[in-house]
Amino acid sequence: MLKKTLKTSLATAVLGGSLLASMIAQAETITVAIAANFTKAAEEIGAAWEAKTGHDVRFSFGPSGKLLAQIQNGAPFDAYFSADTGRPELLVEAGDARDFFVYAQGQLALFSLDLPVDENAEEILANGDFRYLAAANPKAAPYGLAAQQVLEKRDLYQRYRDEGKIATGESITQTFQFVTTGNAQLGFVALSQLRDPESPVAGKGHTWMPPAEDYDPIQQGAAALTRSEHPDVVDDFLAFVRSEQGAAIIRKFGYDTH
Repeated sequence: MLKKTLKTSLATAVLGGSLLASMIAQAETITVAIAANFTKAAEEIGAAWEAKTGHDVRFSFGPSGKLLAQIQNGAPFDAYFSADTGRPELLVEAGDARDFFVYAQGQLALFSLDLPVDENAEEILANGDFRYLAAANPKAAPYGLAAQQVLEKRDLYQRYRDEGKIATGESITQTFQFVTTGNAQLGFVALSQLRDPESPVAGKGHTWMPPAEDYDPIQQGAAALTRSEHPDVVDDFLAFVRSEQGAAIIRKFGYDTH
């Protein structure tokens, strides 16, 4: 009886070990290029997907334009999440990407640690009683273009450029740092950055949401890259992003998913 029990236990252990080895062998790692504004949402989505599938995802965060240039120069990414739709669509047209979809719509916010933009944004912007206004590079970051459009609608963009009052960030992440460190007295950031519970300014400062009609919708598009050596795993990750679980995380960080 004891021998039989030992044999059964041994067989079970061997079978369990074989299954574990099989799962480890099948686990794959993908690398995804992600627009800087989507950092926190992507990290939470990635952790949830890894827990569900056993696969791993690595992220490379940066300005959408810079990431596109890296992809076009052969960077080994498996998927691309831009802060606009034009760049991933460009890759699809060139045959370098597939399965394009809009994963989120961003919202622009004007934030200041000290200036009461929540009450007097229009007056503060018009008076220009500040040293620096931070905004992302409009040529590289869609949030920067949106900020430019908001200022142009008020005939302020060229004026502030001429006065040297615009502190231009390479990405929306750097722009956010300008404002949160006080190097710029106010700045146009992504609402998602302010929704981050780990943000250094969580619960602090003043926020104004520019009217949505003052800037082009910030539709953020993604696509799988055709050069990927793990297309099935990439497809699974993209499907998770589009699932209700993924959408709930995206909305949590201040985006619209409609």
